[in-house]
Amino acid sequence: MPFVLLFCKCQKAVSKLEKGKVVVLEERVPKLKKRRRQKVNRRLTIYIVFFFMLILCIVYFQSPLSYVKHIEIKGNQHISSEKIIQLSGLANGTSFWKVKEEKIKQAIEEHPEIKQVEMQKKFPNTIVLYIKERRRVAYIEHKQTFFPLLENGQILMKNAPKTVLSDAPILVDWKSGEDIQDMAGQLAKLPPYILSAISEIHYAPSDEDRYHITVYMNDGFEVSASVKNFAEKMLLYPEIVKKLDPNVKGVIHLEVSNYFKAYDQPKKEDDDDNESSAR
Repeated sequence: MPFVLLFCKCQKAVSKLEKGKVVVLEERVPKLKKRRRQKVNRRLTIYIVFFFMLILCIVYFQSPLSYVKHIEIKGNQHISSEKIIQLSGLANGTSFWKVKEEKIKQAIEEHPEIKQVEMQKKFPNTIVLYIKERRRVAYIEHKQTFFPLLENGQILMKNAPKTVLSDAPILVDWKSGEDIQDMAGQLAKLPPYILSAISEIHYAPSDEDRYHITVYMNDGFEVSASVKNFAEKMLLYPEIVKKLDPNVKGVIHLEVSNYFKAYDQPKKEDDDDNESSAR
């Protein structure tokens, strides 16, 4: 009898357990279906987005939207933007994605006055060119034409201006050769504020120094110097001038030792009359 009761209890427990499992599975089926549906919808959405993106890309590459529309030139001072664009070979009909940076840079840097070029692409259709020009350290006057002398010693013979700019001095009585190359190297070492303060540089060799030069400053002073150490000496010029009377002009010697010698002061007419009357 006890065994019969124990068997019945076990059978009831098994039946309850099976019934519990059935209930749990029935509850989970809708959730599984919902998850599968969400997964399918997510995949479908991804496929649709990818399809439309592909269509947009095809339309973009086949339409004028992918052509270069804007070309911006920055940093140029002496060379016109039109000339730089011409050198680059870029045009409004050029494909934005076919623009080759190295080829563009190489083509522009062939110009003797351009030192370096950097290019930036701005989506969807803008090209920006950053230009770094070689400094003009002087102008060589010849037959009322001023030929720019670059920092690397090269003289620009084409399209030389008829009027000199104030950004660099004028070289007077110079002939093309080693001396003018040395002078260009010295001027390239000077900061812009000193370079722009120089009006003219005359080549005036002497028996003692074949590299002797006479420099006329915009502030009225004259400098006697040598090509060989010109940059080093001229860096001292601002401090030397500060110690001088601006109303007393003269020659600042910067050859070996540095000293100032005032011009001979002209005699006044009254002094001349007094001297004649005294006689």
